[in-house]
Amino acid sequence: MTDLPPSTFTVLGASGYIGSRLVAHLRAQGHTVWAPTRGDAEVFTRPLGHVIYCVGLTADFRTRPFDTVDAHVGLLAEVLRRAQFDSLLYLSSTRVYMGAAATREDALLTVLPSDPSYLYNLTKLTGESLCHACGRPGVRVARLSNVVGPGMDSASGNLVADLLRQARQGHIVLRSDPQSAKDYVHVDDLLDGLPRIALAGRASVYNVASGVQITHRQWLEWLASTHAATFAITEPAPWQGFAPIDVTRLRNEFAWKPRRILVDGEAW
Repeated sequence: MTDLPPSTFTVLGASGYIGSRLVAHLRAQGHTVWAPTRGDAEVFTRPLGHVIYCVGLTADFRTRPFDTVDAHVGLLAEVLRRAQFDSLLYLSSTRVYMGAAATREDALLTVLPSDPSYLYNLTKLTGESLCHACGRPGVRVARLSNVVGPGMDSASGNLVADLLRQARQGHIVLRSDPQSAKDYVHVDDLLDGLPRIALAGRASVYNVASGVQITHRQWLEWLASTHAATFAITEPAPWQGFAPIDVTRLRNEFAWKPRRILVDGEAW
């Protein structure tokens, strides 16, 4: 990110896994960064520069539906309506492609409001729609794939974080079909890519993903190898699968070359 000009960023949601690392990374690259705490009214009274909106819920969205709406839509609406900023990048999720026939940024999406598991998708999509409809320039959306890397919280509900916790204890139990597969993006790629999109993105929506799927078996075998752990797979185990994520836009515009995640001999 050394080719980016020194800029002023405001990171909303700076206490989370992505937000906290983004703050540290931006500062290390010479940018001025403000990381307001939750409820700080100064968000609406001072210039924010380039906003990266990291506020959100993940695994606990089913048990905290009202907090999910507040995080993904409510605060965003107030920021878009009242705050002073040069640009705003809203972090959404590639989970919105669940059930879709394609994963391009302009693909038609499907939702099922009667299914509580779709609350996450619906609120993220409502946030995206607000970004497009607000009429303010420089507002963009980044749909993030499953973010992995050192320092993940095993209590977050993240599959890989839980498997990593088990690996460190010496034995891993996989409770899903080993052929299940998802797209994963390394947090370091994310830290490099998000500021680029915020400052120079030409499109309104970007998939931020690796474009490569990793099966649960690959995770299991890599973690067992790098931590000298044993493993077992419960039977029968449910299959979890998502379509490969299209990263053509990111590749064409930013020469996106995400790193390999499962590197031989490397351990988190």
